[in-house]
Amino acid sequence: MEFGIQFFPDVRPDQKSARDYFDESLRLVELCDDYGYTHVRTVEHYFESYGGYSPSPLIFLTACAARSEKARLITGAVLPAFNNPLKLAGEVGMVDAISKGRVEVGFARAFLPHEFHRFGVDLDESVARFDEGVAQITRLIDEENVRMDGRFHSFGELTSLPRPTQKQIPYWTAAIATPASFEKAGRAGHSVMAIPLGGGAMVELLGLYRDAWRSAGHPGNGRVMLAFHMVCHEDHGAAEDIARDNLNRYLKSLVSSASDWTSGEMSKDYPHYGEIIAKLEKENYDTQMASGAAWVGTPDELVERVRDYNATAGGFEIASLQVNFNMIPYEDAARSMKLFGSKVIPHFASDVANAAAE
Repeated sequence: MEFGIQFFPDVRPDQKSARDYFDESLRLVELCDDYGYTHVRTVEHYFESYGGYSPSPLIFLTACAARSEKARLITGAVLPAFNNPLKLAGEVGMVDAISKGRVEVGFARAFLPHEFHRFGVDLDESVARFDEGVAQITRLIDEENVRMDGRFHSFGELTSLPRPTQKQIPYWTAAIATPASFEKAGRAGHSVMAIPLGGGAMVELLGLYRDAWRSAGHPGNGRVMLAFHMVCHEDHGAAEDIARDNLNRYLKSLVSSASDWTSGEMSKDYPHYGEIIAKLEKENYDTQMASGAAWVGTPDELVERVRDYNATAGGFEIASLQVNFNMIPYEDAARSMKLFGSKVIPHFASDVANAAAE
């Protein structure tokens, strides 16, 4: 199993300036190479404290490229519904060049109604915009002399520049709890990034993904990344003190940002989202710990927690860790990263080596 770090800003300007948030985040990125973290990932969201500091993942990842020489740089994820494919494809090629070929592109449909409303995009166009956008962006990245006539974007024959530095940029699809999203990722041959936070039946959803992957004729079983909130500390009580209030505030912020779904918002492209957000309203630190979606504790406790969740979920390849969620101070996040990297990650490198030897 590999481990990386994920940045999902959830702060207001009156709590922490964007300058300070990104200064702290980039200092955490500097720890990746020395402590065994293999990727850096960030989101695309807008306008509100939940994600609003990250309207452009690729800008942040460009800065990360200068702070880590090894970590893969993953959009987690870009939103085709709000982007012109010509611009996004060119920016991906540019960041891939700057990073010497370390970019991986995750795509998501977006799920917050307020973003659609403010961009003037119909929620009922979400699936169509995602499918068309992914098809256009990936062709522009992978091929030369591309022409496409779409419902939302069309362009005559052209070659996007800069061309990618790596031979093949890896693609990901973000999925939350909709079975069709996991199946679509598998059919497309994309890796899948998912979030146990909602307490969904992850083993069933990942099973659908892997079945769709194999049925489409792709070699192997695909690749799965799951996201977790993580605090590692020598003292269990101290780890809980750092994580509890910050995770509870994060969950409340998520639900508030998505509250349109529980206030009567409806869309054919988002069946059951009112139920999903209503369920999230009941989540808190204790339920996240009980379900295994939060990794909080001492190094020894986290070794067992990671192994237990891996078995419960049916196996996954990559864990993407939020280490400075909500208002966790830089000092606590850095201590946590260093301790997890030195005391937890080596156990899983040993597991891989032992499995290979057998």
